[in-house]
Amino acid sequence: MLSRKRQTGGDVAFDWFNIATMLLVCFATLYPIWYVLVNSFNEGKDAMSGGNIYWVPRVFSFENYSTVFKNDGIMLAMWITVAKTILGTVIHVFFTAMVAFAYSRKELIGRNFYMIVGTITMFFGGGLIPTYLWFRDLHLLDTFSVYIYPAMFSFFDLIIFLAFFREIPDGLEEAAKIDGAGYFATFVKIVLPISMPVVATIALFHGVWQWNDYFTGLLFINDPDLQPIQTFLYRVIAQSSSNQIVGTVGGAINRTVTSQSIKLATMVITTFPIVIAYPFLQKYFVKGLMIGSIKG
Repeated sequence: MLSRKRQTGGDVAFDWFNIATMLLVCFATLYPIWYVLVNSFNEGKDAMSGGNIYWVPRVFSFENYSTVFKNDGIMLAMWITVAKTILGTVIHVFFTAMVAFAYSRKELIGRNFYMIVGTITMFFGGGLIPTYLWFRDLHLLDTFSVYIYPAMFSFFDLIIFLAFFREIPDGLEEAAKIDGAGYFATFVKIVLPISMPVVATIALFHGVWQWNDYFTGLLFINDPDLQPIQTFLYRVIAQSSSNQIVGTVGGAINRTVTSQSIKLATMVITTFPIVIAYPFLQKYFVKGLMIGSIKG
């Protein structure tokens, strides 16, 4: 049997230092989330008057969440967010993968030129005003399409797809050609099904971005019925008057809630779905980042 290497005093001290450092980092990362959660379940007036609520609610109450859910606007905003996240992610993954498959073809004319142009777009953009004018000319302002069409393609995601596609054996595509399959059929029936790890990775990337995106709704949407939940949350937090916030969210002023408690409850509601989904997809996230980094 192999004997375990004996650790010196310095090694033990270094291990304990690493453990203590990581515990401190974990605490600094997780405690703010716990603080928001605890205070969102505490009665708003009590939290404002008493303060010092750090670990458990002092006066437990669901009134903050009840006040938020009584408002039809937040539920509509939640549905808009869910719809744009699902639809936008599916379209983005399929379209970006399809373009990446075309880039991976050696017979593609001008492939190197397209790669240069695409790489430039990763570092330089047109700016906010040209983007706004472009969306206006395309009649995307105040439409649901503004969440979908501009986000259909990402060159960064294309590079990840491209690294994966280059590792697919040529024999699979040659067999598909012998059976009479064209490029699109080969992509849909052969390439895409065996690319689920990278598909899940890009879906996670873009899905998290779609869910957290408030900037698009803030700049390009004026219709309150089309704003996503993150834009709704931003506008709630941006309110300056306590009564104005509670009136906006709850529809009527409630004496047990405050602007701060409404903010915290809304933050928990908007972040809860993505926090729950992320751990289940993390393994694909890590695997996707490693794609193409090691060649066998």
